[in-house]
Amino acid sequence: MEIVLVHGSYHGPWCWELLKPELERRGHRIAAVDLPISDPTAGAASYAEAVIDAMASMSNPVLVGHSMAGLVIPLVPERRPVRRMIFLASFLPIPGRSMNDQRAAEPIDGQVPPTTAEWTDLGDDVWMVGPKTATELFFHDAPADLAAWATQQLRPQSYRVMNEPSPLAEWPKVPSDYIVCRDDRATNPDWGRRAAHDRLGVDAVEIDGAHSPFITRPAELAALLDSMLA
Repeated sequence: MEIVLVHGSYHGPWCWELLKPELERRGHRIAAVDLPISDPTAGAASYAEAVIDAMASMSNPVLVGHSMAGLVIPLVPERRPVRRMIFLASFLPIPGRSMNDQRAAEPIDGQVPPTTAEWTDLGDDVWMVGPKTATELFFHDAPADLAAWATQQLRPQSYRVMNEPSPLAEWPKVPSDYIVCRDDRATNPDWGRRAAHDRLGVDAVEIDGAHSPFITRPAELAALLDSMLA
């Protein structure tokens, strides 16, 4: 099956490097998107264009969106056929509302706050996260060397995608699933379970570990995705 992997905030296509071969061994064809996350002029619609470009040679792929990419992948089906959407520890947009408005109204954020606050404002509402805070939020269950590798790949994130009203006009009529990471500190697993039921009409599928299982549990995540698509 054709699968398009869409990364979240601060990340890039590198984050799927351990997952991609596991999926390919199971017979899937993979494309990993590079979102323009550091561009202060780019929002969810521009990110969706990057997804569409990445799937140009695919006919009817599955979209897997991690974290912030949940704001992006629902914009794609109005432009291109999509077989399925899988939301991995991700936000779910409400048409016309910003994600920051949703975060203020709902317990979306992780419930275990980091003990560090390594946030750097680079201007134009573009931010960078430091290695200690990133490890606490994204990779706290990773071995130290793996977490260090991952944090070195992170790049600045424009917060326009969080502040802008969602350009989603209506929820696409595409089968959807949601994966909760049980020990997630970046998004609230309990919120994910409720949102999957209330907004997607499905029971969340669950995996052990933190926010980034493609780094810390690639074989387990690949097996889970493969079973969901069987």
